[in-house]
Amino acid sequence: YVMLLTLSPYTPRFRDRVSPPGVMIRPYLNGFTIAFNVSQPNTWQPYVDNMHHFLAAYDDKVQEEKNIECVPGQYFIQGGKDSEEKKACQFKRSLLQNCSGIEDPTFGFSKGQPCILLKMNRIIGYRPGAGVPVSVDCKVQKGNESHLRSVEFYPGNGTFDLMYYPYYGKFTHVNYTSPLVAMHFTDVQKDYLVPIQCSLNGKGIINDLNSDRFLGRIIFTLSIGK
Repeated sequence: YVMLLTLSPYTPRFRDRVSPPGVMIRPYLNGFTIAFNVSQPNTWQPYVDNMHHFLAAYDDKVQEEKNIECVPGQYFIQGGKDSEEKKACQFKRSLLQNCSGIEDPTFGFSKGQPCILLKMNRIIGYRPGAGVPVSVDCKVQKGNESHLRSVEFYPGNGTFDLMYYPYYGKFTHVNYTSPLVAMHFTDVQKDYLVPIQCSLNGKGIINDLNSDRFLGRIIFTLSIGK
């Protein structure tokens, strides 16, 4: 008990060996196979609902009310005591463009061109990329590479801007919303199980550890029927 009293509830005591981040996708419904038929809305509507629910915190008005505009391209370092509330940078869902669910409320699922969102796990004090934004790429994990012919990334060229880091913890960074990269799969082989691997790329990122499929990468399957 005495030892616990010496620990801060705001930051870990030792941060000299911060592990690289894992990643996760949305929509996520009971597994990493996203399967639906374009002609059957009941097969893709649950994915759409999951996306809208997840992005509610990213609505432009919500972000404008709670968070501030930050300077892109540089870490947002905040001083002061560990217990002081930290400001958070705006990440508006409109930044996701075709994958925002604003103009196309089905996130491409109704056209057989689904949007998948990628986010990094939160790590207190972590500054990804060592000054250079971490990027995302996707490929066929195993099998015929021609089954994945086109992927578009938002925002910009599919990078996590430095201004959203470091993260200061849930007790003080209360309005923090993790930055996202949207992956728009505009041309995927239909009526096929297509295993896809999307990876983070940047200095200090580990994405090739066979024993951990979520460290620096995510593997999922797209099955799009007509």
